[in-house]
Amino acid sequence: MRCAAAILSASLLLVSACSKEAPPTNPEVAPEPAAIAKPALDPVTGLKMAGDWEIVRANCVACHSSRLIIQQRGTAQQWLTMIRWMQKKQNLWDFDPDTESKIIAYLAKNYPPSDAQRRAAIPPELMPSNPYSMEK
Repeated sequence: MRCAAAILSASLLLVSACSKEAPPTNPEVAPEPAAIAKPALDPVTGLKMAGDWEIVRANCVACHSSRLIIQQRGTAQQWLTMIRWMQKKQNLWDFDPDTESKIIAYLAKNYPPSDAQRRAAIPPELMPSNPYSMEK
């Protein structure tokens, strides 16, 4: 008898649990927007696979780690300044205008400035002289 009562109680609990209605929604509270889809990351480089990322991978990772790109942040002008510095000091080749604009647009969009970025570079006039410099 106890076994039958236990089975009956369990059955009633199961039926009542299944028949419960969802709680009413509050029409005054807007539903949360769907999460903005983030671009997938390239498994080899870690670069965001969006837009012209393959052009960046082909031209930038040829000389240095993609981690260097990912940790940097900048506006289009700051990225252009970094490219000009690399061309002047590190023998980076000149890009055709279309390639350069695609690289800068990708970097500025996917790796823009953030609050957690490093400090601005020290202006050259405030830097101490380099005792090993060959320039006079």
